[in-house]
Amino acid sequence: MKKAIILLLLISNFNVNAQKFEGLAKTPPLGWNSWNTFATDINEQLVKDIADKFVELGLKDAGYEYIVLDDGWMSKERDANGNLIADPIKFPSGMKALAEYIHSKGLKFGLYNCAGSKTCAGYPGSRGYEYQDARSYASWDVDYLKYDWCNTSKLNAEGAYMTMRDALKAANRPIVFSICEWGDNEPWKWAQDVGHLWRVSGDIINCWDCEVGHGSWSSWGVWKIINMRKDIRKVAGPGHWNDFDMMEVGNGMTDAEDRSHFAMWTMLASPLIMGNDLRTASKETIKTLSSKEVIAINQDKLGIQGFRFSNENDLEIWLKPLDNDAWAIVFINMKDTSTTINFDWKKHDIGDDINGKSLDLKNSVFRIRDLFNHKNLGNTKSNLKAEIGTHDVLMIKLEKE
Repeated sequence: MKKAIILLLLISNFNVNAQKFEGLAKTPPLGWNSWNTFATDINEQLVKDIADKFVELGLKDAGYEYIVLDDGWMSKERDANGNLIADPIKFPSGMKALAEYIHSKGLKFGLYNCAGSKTCAGYPGSRGYEYQDARSYASWDVDYLKYDWCNTSKLNAEGAYMTMRDALKAANRPIVFSICEWGDNEPWKWAQDVGHLWRVSGDIINCWDCEVGHGSWSSWGVWKIINMRKDIRKVAGPGHWNDFDMMEVGNGMTDAEDRSHFAMWTMLASPLIMGNDLRTASKETIKTLSSKEVIAINQDKLGIQGFRFSNENDLEIWLKPLDNDAWAIVFINMKDTSTTINFDWKKHDIGDDINGKSLDLKNSVFRIRDLFNHKNLGNTKSNLKAEIGTHDVLMIKLEKE
């Protein structure tokens, strides 16, 4: 009898430990990550400046909350007890003090590590130290962990991420767990109970539709990533998101391409993680990133990932069902010249069979709202007419009148 009770207790404890933190990332996380612009050239003052800019530029008010330090924040070696330590030159005050500063702004703090023996940039990885590292993150009041997949020789991806998930749970501080294994092991098939978001591709790069090779791996342009995976939208939802990588808005593409990039990440229900230098961002970049009406599409409580409706004559049309029978639609001009649209609502059967949603245009009239330009465009009684510039977007929301 005693043995049976002990066994039940062990099973019970195992089940408790083998769970991610629930109630987190009910909508896609919004924030900023250091990697796209700064790589490992990061420091304490930079992070404080970014936190200040969140508030000053209205980004906090728009919904952004996570500031995530990517690779390169730690010393090249662990201390004598095997603990991770912050680089004393880059971060002389340490991680806990930095977290306190970020929290004082009403924001949340994130860190990076890796499932392998070393991070992608050669710093200490968490392999064999998962529980020790998780306790460090908890003691520093970390809110978000991005967990990479370099130097993982012969590790099983699902098992490795489960180990860190369990370590975070054992450390007893709710932390959003961002799985970053690039989609190589199809995390959309197994990660829903492991993490809150998972990358679906290798690293993004600041171009419209290109692939840049680096020997054994590549960086991917915006549309290369969008078109990379098939049949994964059905697994996205509150608390478990397909992550199309950090954004390149403000990093060298045109303003039109930035708008399209941002619109697509919102439609795909991807986390909106900025990757630019907010200290020098242009007014147009901030206008795009802080567009509350666009962000609201990403944050819709249904959490449905959008999908391609059509692609004819280099005009991409994407749909996303929303709460209260509303819909978001984007028209993206893929041409190198401007284009004109004349969209006849009567000729299109708009629906989402996976989620059982349809746009009832026969029995209802819908108001049309231009989300980037914050203006009304009439209703669905008339054709939607507009001119769209090169690689630019018309993003609208349909709501019942």
